[in-house]
Amino acid sequence: MINNINTLTYILEIIIVIIVVLLAVLCIVYFMSKAKKKDKEVKMENKRKAIEDNKKAKTFAVEPVFNFMEFDKIEDNMIVQKDGNKYIMVVECQGINYDLMSEIEKNAVEEGFIQFLNTIRHPIQIYTQTRTINLESSIQTYKDRVKEIEDRLERQEKRYKEMVASEKYSKEQLDKAYYELTKQRNLTEYGKDIIYSTEKLSLNKNVLNQKYYIVIPYYPEDIGQNNFDKEEIKNLSFSELYTRSQSIIRTLAACSINGKILDSNELVDLLYVAYNRDESEVYGLDKAIDAGYDELYSTAPDVLDKKMRALDEKIEVEAFKKANEKVNEAKSDKQKELEKKENNIDSLISRMAKLIIDQNSSVIGEDIATRAKEKINSERIAKKAKEGGTKENVKKETKRKRATETN
Repeated sequence: MINNINTLTYILEIIIVIIVVLLAVLCIVYFMSKAKKKDKEVKMENKRKAIEDNKKAKTFAVEPVFNFMEFDKIEDNMIVQKDGNKYIMVVECQGINYDLMSEIEKNAVEEGFIQFLNTIRHPIQIYTQTRTINLESSIQTYKDRVKEIEDRLERQEKRYKEMVASEKYSKEQLDKAYYELTKQRNLTEYGKDIIYSTEKLSLNKNVLNQKYYIVIPYYPEDIGQNNFDKEEIKNLSFSELYTRSQSIIRTLAACSINGKILDSNELVDLLYVAYNRDESEVYGLDKAIDAGYDELYSTAPDVLDKKMRALDEKIEVEAFKKANEKVNEAKSDKQKELEKKENNIDSLISRMAKLIIDQNSSVIGEDIATRAKEKINSERIAKKAKEGGTKENVKKETKRKRATETN
């Protein structure tokens, strides 16, 4: 009995130990899963924060394109910088081939350049710009010119054939005409050869040209203390820069170098190539201007201004219309009056003839005057009857008109 009790007690202890172990394992598994879930939530939160941080890092403020350029505007053949605190004028110089000159010419150029350096009293910058030569416009010019020559050649050929066919010209005249025709034919072939050579040359993408510029700056602060407004400062800057540029051009002339001041459009072209070096070879400034790039953005005028302009246009149209109507009416009135006179010309002539007879009745006598007026009436009645209608109707119409004239 006691042994059975001990055995049961041992079995119960083992069961209790197993249950405790299972509970411990379950607790460990629970806490581990909870920790994993928490770690996963932390990772997700960190990932979300990282994505938000990346989005914030990618956002940037949009700035005007002029903030990236080194100039404000181009005005009066000058580049304006630093809000009017610096003005620049540019002189383009025509290069010379120094290597092909003789020793005397080289010495003259060197002496002239030394003189140029000695006369400089202000800072300058020498700028070289390499451009791709665009032969498209030259080719088109050649083609237009050759087309004119071809048309002239066709006319001369036709003229020469007519001269030969007519057999009215001497051999000397025909030889002279054939000589002129040959000259024109050779000129046409020469023009076509130029076009072919130029087009072949344009296929080479390495056709480059170097342009040389002298950049002349001016700072209005050099004037010192002043009470000038911006317009006056701009005019003073232009005068000073123009004087400096002309001085440089005259000095460079001693080196056989020709120079000129770039105008506003040429300055735009210079900056356009500088800022768009690759695109300028394909889409030049001239094409941009022709495409109306400066008309892409425009501000609408005030509504009242638009209405006023529309009213002005309407008034002008209506005024022209009314003027034309009244002119036509005036012409119609005159036309009607003219037609009336043309229709009553016989009556008017008869009336005026009677008036003349009455005024001179004392001279010609009353009897003669009466018979003359009766003859006028008879002639008129006969003419009316001839044109149409009976004599009775004509007499009645005549009496009615006399009564009307008497009244």
